[in-house]
Amino acid sequence: MDQRRLILFLVLSFSLVMLWDGWIKSKQPAPVAGAPAAAVADAATGVPTPSASLTPGQVAVPSEQAVSAAARMVVETDMLRAEISAQGGDIARLELRQHESNEDRSKSFVLLDDGARHMYAAQTGLIGNGLPNHKTSFTLPAAAVSLKEGEDSVTVRLEAAEQGGVRVAKLLTFHRGSYLIDVAHEIVNDTGAAVAPHAYFQLLRDDKPAESVEAFGVQTFTGPAFYTDEAKFQKVSFEDIADGDAKFARKASDGWAAMVQHYFVSAWLPPSGTEREYFANAVGGGLYSAGVILPVSEIAPGATGRVESRLYAGPQEQDKLENIAPGLDLVVDYGWLTVIAAPLFWVLSWFHKLTGNWGWAIILVTVAIKAIFFPLSAASYKSMAKMRVLGPRLQRMKEMHGNDKARMQQEMMNLYRTEKINPLGGCLPILVQIPVFIALYWVLLGSVEMRHAPWLGWIQDLSAKDPYFILPVIMGVSMLVQMRLNPTPPDPIQAKVMMAMPIVFTFMFLWFPSGLVLYWVVNNILSIAQQWQITRMIESAKPGSKAA
Repeated sequence: MDQRRLILFLVLSFSLVMLWDGWIKSKQPAPVAGAPAAAVADAATGVPTPSASLTPGQVAVPSEQAVSAAARMVVETDMLRAEISAQGGDIARLELRQHESNEDRSKSFVLLDDGARHMYAAQTGLIGNGLPNHKTSFTLPAAAVSLKEGEDSVTVRLEAAEQGGVRVAKLLTFHRGSYLIDVAHEIVNDTGAAVAPHAYFQLLRDDKPAESVEAFGVQTFTGPAFYTDEAKFQKVSFEDIADGDAKFARKASDGWAAMVQHYFVSAWLPPSGTEREYFANAVGGGLYSAGVILPVSEIAPGATGRVESRLYAGPQEQDKLENIAPGLDLVVDYGWLTVIAAPLFWVLSWFHKLTGNWGWAIILVTVAIKAIFFPLSAASYKSMAKMRVLGPRLQRMKEMHGNDKARMQQEMMNLYRTEKINPLGGCLPILVQIPVFIALYWVLLGSVEMRHAPWLGWIQDLSAKDPYFILPVIMGVSMLVQMRLNPTPPDPIQAKVMMAMPIVFTFMFLWFPSGLVLYWVVNNILSIAQQWQITRMIESAKPGSKAA
């Protein structure tokens, strides 16, 4: 295989991998056998209705209590700035104070949004006659609350108007240094009969991605995701929900429901061991809801009941997600190359702890990978150097047997056998890099730790393209130098194609994440040094010597 075929193979392989991964992502998850009927949303209120199999008791969809202009209160912690609406007592807007907005780096990133750019809210409510839901008006305790110095948490208590002898309060607890929010409903039964309601915890969202990230036809996933111990991690597309083809585990006693987007996730995390039913619905107007319904134990007259769930709303930080809930770290999806990407990210993180900079961590990882494959690269470059030395002899063979392709091929094979040259040896260094290259592509694309991570000078975001295209140009120049060190193809047309490849690759890399281009530049420089040294040794060696 000559260098021209090698480069074309590399381009085709990478394009096919990206297209294949995109096709896999577009396919619906495998159906779960025995899944009960889906919980559906009432058309008027958007409140989910549990299936009859979810105990306890019979329930009815509550009537809507419209709120024309809902008041809001603000809760601030060291990590979050939340706006809680009097309508439903829900979190209508949530800013992540430790993460910057893409549009304006001086502002915080907005995860939950009240419609300024798109609709995305965390909603809860009770299902039962006259019980409050996310349309009900709650009384706000204050205009603003903040986590004070020395406090580990702050709790906001919202009260709903009494309905038929049932009083309901909603409590939201925010914690220092955490993106977790505890949400609970307290139900006081002052009636003369027992009540057995259900509670729902849902995420309402439109289908617009918050940050559009697309390359080679592959777009990062935005939509609901579910996890149970039995069915594991399942993503559900908005299209499948709209078509009624969503396949996921509906009923379990563990797991969580989430809404995933690029770099960030919000997830309802009910207590383990509690019977629950998951749902995903199209509620109209281009909006979709996904969440979980929990049964509330029967509350006797004069007694108080409670139902609660945790809400995680924050970045997809892998080392923290796995400690919050089983399987939550799976929202960081590297596709089918996870087996390479996951340990690659772990090594990157380890180097980041040493250097404090993700750019230098990428450089050290590149050096480490190059060192691991040094023997393989050395053998390959020796074959290429010998091919370079044999260039004049191959040219003479072409002149002698140019019209006899079979004889030409036979003479070349005899020459390779005599000189102990592997004509495929030059392919190995690049072929080995392909899976690592693609895995690093997904690490940079999917790891929030890389978002807005600077290296030095003009590179202030390793997950974005080089703003001045300096690294792609350096990469192209380094590739041109590598081509000069390779054997010159005997065919003039092939030689021209080879010389055009650096230009083609430079153009391709203009829009790649700068961290990925940095990896390729460093790898090229190390390869040039190794290849130049080996080529110099082979070409300067005396005939019959060990080097020759």
